[in-house]
Amino acid sequence: MEIYLDNNATTKVDKKVLDKMIPYLEELYANPSSMYNPARKTAKAIEQARNQVGELLGVSDSSSIIFTSCATESANTAIKGIVSHYGTRENNHIITTQVEHPCVLSVYEDLERKGYSASYIGVNECGDLNIESLLNKVNEKTILVSVMHANNETGTIYPVKEIAAEVKKINKNVKFFVDGVQAAGKIPIELDNSDIDFYSISGHKFHAPKGIGALYVKKGTLFDPFILGGHQENSLRAGTQNTAFIVGLGEAAKLAKNALEFENKEVRRLRDKLESGLLEKIKNAKLNSKSSSRVPNTTNIGFEYIEGELILLYLNDLGIYASSGSACTSGSLDPSHVLRAQKVPFTSLHGSIRFSLSKFTKEDEIDYALIEIPKVIEKLARISPFQKELKELGM
Repeated sequence: MEIYLDNNATTKVDKKVLDKMIPYLEELYANPSSMYNPARKTAKAIEQARNQVGELLGVSDSSSIIFTSCATESANTAIKGIVSHYGTRENNHIITTQVEHPCVLSVYEDLERKGYSASYIGVNECGDLNIESLLNKVNEKTILVSVMHANNETGTIYPVKEIAAEVKKINKNVKFFVDGVQAAGKIPIELDNSDIDFYSISGHKFHAPKGIGALYVKKGTLFDPFILGGHQENSLRAGTQNTAFIVGLGEAAKLAKNALEFENKEVRRLRDKLESGLLEKIKNAKLNSKSSSRVPNTTNIGFEYIEGELILLYLNDLGIYASSGSACTSGSLDPSHVLRAQKVPFTSLHGSIRFSLSKFTKEDEIDYALIEIPKVIEKLARISPFQKELKELGM
């Protein structure tokens, strides 16, 4: 049996999504920018997909949706486009959180090297953002605030709509960007009538293929485009549109919106079953996903005095696939920056595993995981150099 519990890294392409895409790879392959009839069909399909993505994000005017290659491109487009358009020698202050995805943090670090002044806001031990600290940092020199909607490692949800409103009360000129990658398709999103200026998503996080994403840009918001060339996407993102993948993203968005109730009931139930079962069966298991506000598919559990990479290797041999954090930092041996920001103790920091489910996760898969994972932890505890400490925990 193979149990895939790493859906925050990527998801299986839904068969219904693939079926929608195939015609645009075989028969309907015309360039949507051309003038003849076959091209008009592909252009129409793109606009339908734009409407579907807009509906998922709670956007009534779908012209505010720009298709990109992925959420990393979307984040770079938003952040760099904002500072390029609005930044000056005097107004060069930008704010984000300590727990953002690398596609945001890396851009901020690059901007710091170029002279921008950056503030990084912390979280508490439950992973909840220090909103008061963030608001206190906003001043007349601030041009950008970036806050993710849901954390990719712990599932913690941040109240981005409310934060954006408070930020604009302090400085109405600040642009507010949200990395919505782990929220889209998991919780309801309503961008209409919000103070959020930019919102990014990635298709492969909700059963569309890799290589397609989108960026919401609030109507009337100006920024400098990241990719220059042709007139595609209202001249805001040049390059021949990837029709088949855009169609796939649209279909996945439609399916995700229709499945929100299932996600928040059935997927949540299975997540809770896995989480409570592991915490009950394994004496050195500690919950890192402590926030009361979480997406329904994610849990992060630390196994004290056990090495996380060893846990993953042993689980891999059993056909159970999980991760120790963001897939974009999996090549690093450094402990998770998210868990460090939460002040997770060193005893479980290196032994923390993220389990993330999807609508395709089955009950018998969770049952299998609950049988095999405790065995793995028990086996690794026997060879851990921290025998005294584990014995005190009852291992």
